[in-house]
Amino acid sequence: MAAMTTGSASRADVNRRRILEVALTELLRDPDASMDQIARAAGVVRRTVYGHFPSREALISTLVDGAVAAVAAAHRTGSQAAADPAEAVARSTLAVWEVADRYRILVALAQRSVTVQGIRDRLAPVRDACARTLAHGLEQGVFVSPLPPQVLAYVHEQMLFALMETVNEGLLGTREAGRSAAVTLLTTAGVPASRATALVAELTG
Repeated sequence: MAAMTTGSASRADVNRRRILEVALTELLRDPDASMDQIARAAGVVRRTVYGHFPSREALISTLVDGAVAAVAAAHRTGSQAAADPAEAVARSTLAVWEVADRYRILVALAQRSVTVQGIRDRLAPVRDACARTLAHGLEQGVFVSPLPPQVLAYVHEQMLFALMETVNEGLLGTREAGRSAAVTLLTTAGVPASRATALVAELTG
């Protein structure tokens, strides 16, 4: 009986992961994709999808959780690769953008279903880590801003969201947006534009 239960649980986990993977692909392709469409694409019946996720909003919320975890890991990897605060901001922004670009349509969807506050709450640990890096840079004189680090971290977060929207609207190319995001966040923190541009070019060259 235990073996059967374990087997059933394993199949359920496989189905759940499959649904999430397919849902992300379908929503990126068609932001209005329904639960029926997602079920068909995943090769399961509609009831199976609803067995794991009681609503489309719950499914999107779970995808957002996964996106936030991926962003946090990318930010951690990027910021730990440099001791210099400016380079840490540049590397972490480039790393985060590479991950976030995959989820940019999802962010727009989440703002309608999860609420902006929900996204902000999920990103709190990343924002706190950004604030620590900014505080370090402000103390060293690498950054110059009239804003305290925690506020500047909020500004950076919202700027990234805004840049995602410009890509969604076709105003900015994906690769260009990643470099622009890094330069923009550095200059917002008071790094001279010439240094910010040179640093990002060096890291992406």
